[in-house]
Amino acid sequence: MKGLPLLSLLTWMCAVYFVGIYLFVSGFLLVRLEVNRTSTCGDVLEPGEEPVDFCRVQPRFRRVVLLIIDALKIDFARFDPSNTTPRQFENKLPVLEETVSSWPSHSRLYPFRADPPTTTMQRIKGFTTGSLPTFVDVGNNFASSAILEDNLIHQFGQVGKRVVFMGDDTWESLFPKKFYRSLPFPSFNVKDLHTVDNGILQHLYTTMVGNDWDVLVAHFLGVDHCGHRFGPDHPAMADKLTQMDGVIRSVIDRLQNDTLLVVMGDHGMTDTGDHGGESQKETDAAIFLYSPVPLFLGSMSQSEPDVVPQTDLVPTLALLLGVPIPYSSVGQILLPLFPPHGQTEGAVGGLSQLEALWINAKQVNRFLETYSSMAKDIPPDSLSQLKDEFSRLSSEYLTTVREGQLPSPELAASLQAYLTSVRDTCRATWARFNPFKMGAGLAILAFACLMCFILSELSTVLIGQNGPGMKALVVMGLTVVVTVAAGQLLIQGYVEVAWCLAAAAFSSELHFLWRAHRSRMSAVAKNGSKAPKWVSWLTPRRLLIPPLLVPLLRCASLLSDSYVIAEGRVVTFLVFSLALYIPIHLNWNGLLLPPSHDPLKSAGLLPSSALSPSTVRKESSTLLACLGLLISSLYLSLSFHSCREEQGSCQPSPFISPLSRLQDSQLKNLHYILSVVSLAIWTYLLRRCLRHYGNLNSSSGTVFTARWILPLLSVCLGLHWAVSATPEDSFRNLTELISLAQLALPRAAFCLLGLGLFLIWLDPLTVFVKTKTGASARSSLPPRYRASTGISPQAELHHLIPQIYQRMCRSLDDGELSVGSEVDGRPAVEAYGLGTVYSAPLLLFCGLLGIGLLLLHPEGMALSFLLLLLEMGALLHIHSSSITLSRLHGTFSGGFNVPWTPIVLWSLAATQFFHATGHLPTFPSIQWGAAFVGFPDGHIGTILPGSLVTLNTFAAQIMFAVGCPLLLFWPLVCEVRGSRGGKAFREEGEDAVMEMRLRENPQQFSSALLQLSTRYLFIHGAQVFASVCAAAILRRHLMVWKVFAPKLMFEASGFLVSSMSVLIGVTLVLRVDQAVGCWFKRLIPDISR
Repeated sequence: MKGLPLLSLLTWMCAVYFVGIYLFVSGFLLVRLEVNRTSTCGDVLEPGEEPVDFCRVQPRFRRVVLLIIDALKIDFARFDPSNTTPRQFENKLPVLEETVSSWPSHSRLYPFRADPPTTTMQRIKGFTTGSLPTFVDVGNNFASSAILEDNLIHQFGQVGKRVVFMGDDTWESLFPKKFYRSLPFPSFNVKDLHTVDNGILQHLYTTMVGNDWDVLVAHFLGVDHCGHRFGPDHPAMADKLTQMDGVIRSVIDRLQNDTLLVVMGDHGMTDTGDHGGESQKETDAAIFLYSPVPLFLGSMSQSEPDVVPQTDLVPTLALLLGVPIPYSSVGQILLPLFPPHGQTEGAVGGLSQLEALWINAKQVNRFLETYSSMAKDIPPDSLSQLKDEFSRLSSEYLTTVREGQLPSPELAASLQAYLTSVRDTCRATWARFNPFKMGAGLAILAFACLMCFILSELSTVLIGQNGPGMKALVVMGLTVVVTVAAGQLLIQGYVEVAWCLAAAAFSSELHFLWRAHRSRMSAVAKNGSKAPKWVSWLTPRRLLIPPLLVPLLRCASLLSDSYVIAEGRVVTFLVFSLALYIPIHLNWNGLLLPPSHDPLKSAGLLPSSALSPSTVRKESSTLLACLGLLISSLYLSLSFHSCREEQGSCQPSPFISPLSRLQDSQLKNLHYILSVVSLAIWTYLLRRCLRHYGNLNSSSGTVFTARWILPLLSVCLGLHWAVSATPEDSFRNLTELISLAQLALPRAAFCLLGLGLFLIWLDPLTVFVKTKTGASARSSLPPRYRASTGISPQAELHHLIPQIYQRMCRSLDDGELSVGSEVDGRPAVEAYGLGTVYSAPLLLFCGLLGIGLLLLHPEGMALSFLLLLLEMGALLHIHSSSITLSRLHGTFSGGFNVPWTPIVLWSLAATQFFHATGHLPTFPSIQWGAAFVGFPDGHIGTILPGSLVTLNTFAAQIMFAVGCPLLLFWPLVCEVRGSRGGKAFREEGEDAVMEMRLRENPQQFSSALLQLSTRYLFIHGAQVFASVCAAAILRRHLMVWKVFAPKLMFEASGFLVSSMSVLIGVTLVLRVDQAVGCWFKRLIPDISR
């Protein structure tokens, strides 16, 4: 088998796709330009020509306490006295409503709206800089780097204010060495509800009564972690909110008159406790403002805002505390906190509303001018309009001040409208696109899809030619990279890697297409005027067949936001429809039932068919039974879907939540029993399949894995579920033991998983060989070792390879072993499991990997994973039965090649089970808890947790991609169910040798495996290309950042994971093939002796 050319072609194909994706994404998800300038106290912002030290003016407040309660959504902060049966998160913060009602001039409670993405790092950046984060910033949430833009923390330090921080350690990475004193606590462990909060409470009150601080920042995480772990409607959330209520009361009691209190949430949370997206439940947090001295003119009026944008906190705090507004802020002041013009006598050192608005507008205009001079992405018409508006407002305000006139009421409203327009313009502009990179990425992906399709149809030709000149492709790519890099250095003085990779990918694509054209022309020349068969596939009539129409229609549907929202159910319907197409197509062609009785054949006038009606009926029954199993699995898998925010009344599956969230003990026990039973069935089915085909008899590492590691791994997983579901307060005496078990059990499972996968790779053969001695050869009794090795009579009769010895004898030059090789009609060498030598290790690899991926999911997903295994088995048997029926009727002439229909079904099933394992192409649906399986205390770096979350998210894609070669092997594994007669199926008198047919035809084996892999990659690559087209065409669509951009990110990430998994599966097959070759070389000399 030509393993190196095959693997080289696939790796090159995947690399071209990667370059196209990288190039498009780098042009589509660009971070906006940061203006690295800072405001200073000498900036001329107030009316007058002489510079004034802004920071020497007495501020309204000298100190501020900033209490950040992570994920404090507005629903948590509201209090409804008429609600007699509140939910766990309702009416748990009465201090806010009591204070607002009792002291209306001292306090306010507002909804506090965040800009997406609603992740903690981006929110901290937003309410300290006043800028708007871009979509791509979400990727930096777990690799927080220092904020370089001007921000409040920097400004406080510039004027000598002592900033004391305690809480979430994210602040330390964002503002290194910026705090007068810092008490950070680890934040990444979402299962830890108390460490951060208790650490803050140990120092908060003692710090407040001291005089060594001016700004006190305390970031509590318990509410956010409780939402991630249990959801908002859980008793633990009630306890945590009640604790926060007590904290706020204690802080209010300790405030001095010169201190402002701000209690705020950085974002909200969904009904499942997640966040990261842009639904209103995620963006709407709460902000509570209080001061011991009057802060507002009176009770809340109609002129006050209904919602406060988070960016507005920055200029408001800056002017209240007497520091410059950060340079890049686009927020506007919260007007009710400033007295109207001419009424500043009661507020010591305070600015009036008009003065504050003017300073705010001048700062924003200064930023707009600086930014527009550095970046040209703001539309000229909008920029010109904003500049003209500010000039008009500036002239009107300065005239009013110089002449001492009372300002008109419209002036303040106009300044507010100007600030709002600037922010809206920036928000619309900062989705910056690079059309050149996007176009180049689209072109490379389009050619990659075309190449992948051609490669699948030219697999036989290219494998026969040892690949399309892989050395030439590599040399050309390197040459182009060096040339482009040198040109960039000469022209612009630096090298842009993206364009170098693009040039290399594009040149290699053109070279491949040229080689493919030459191969076609040479094939036509060899066959005269008759084109080879693969050329006919490039005609529309052959491209628009139902198996290809389904993925093409799905790709076109990705341009619809409604389809993306409902994709989980639509893909389930597509799998059902295409699976139903198989028996309908077979019946249409007369292949599903035996041929009708022909009297001419009975009379001997026509040759009788070797086709056995019973065999056809058996195959048809198997196909229909597996179709029923598939439909049942599809229907049940719908019970495990999650819900998008756009789906309204949709209720997410209860199986998505971990058992620790369930409060009903009976329901918890039922879910646990279902999970353990599903896991046991998974393990049993894998071992039963391997035993059935005689693959559990040797002493290899793979068999050891199946016999011992597989059940031990299942036991570890079941015990881990039991320990994880145990409430923290149930066994107080066993707290340390439970904590140890939560650490040890999943890590033991990881170790067993790694050991099992390593043993499969190291020693993949599952073949048991028995060389008959003279005594045993003369005996007509069955082997006496049957019970000890576990070989069933069915396995011995149907899955023995009786002719292996004779084939080996014929391969020897001297032929000495052919004498006396059989006694009493029985072979001298019996090889058990050789017929499934390729599929057995691959099947066990997938099964073991599936249990490892299940470990990263909630316990309830065990039943969904079992349905995944059943669906994979049903698809394999439907495929093999359809091939067998076609061969029995003599209509299948594809050799070992796998048709499009099962490959399309396999790829659709991967997408279907992505949804059926509780995942969605949205950021809030990411199951972050997977990062802490086996690591309850968190991680030091971000690579390991990121890898665990990736494995959790794309588990279905990994399983189906690694198991993709099973589509090639399974028709051969199941061929023993066919007729032993019939020349259409095998030569007369030849025994079934199952997967050994592949070994006998290495050229066809290589080309079939290449064709299968490239077809699978083509389908997934076409989905990525469609997502890229949707994002490019609809980049100004209202739903682009809510629907299409996340879909693009998930499709691209899923393709990367799937392609790597396909390479792993193919490499494992090549490893088995190498081991089989070594086994034959060892066996023949052993028998000769």
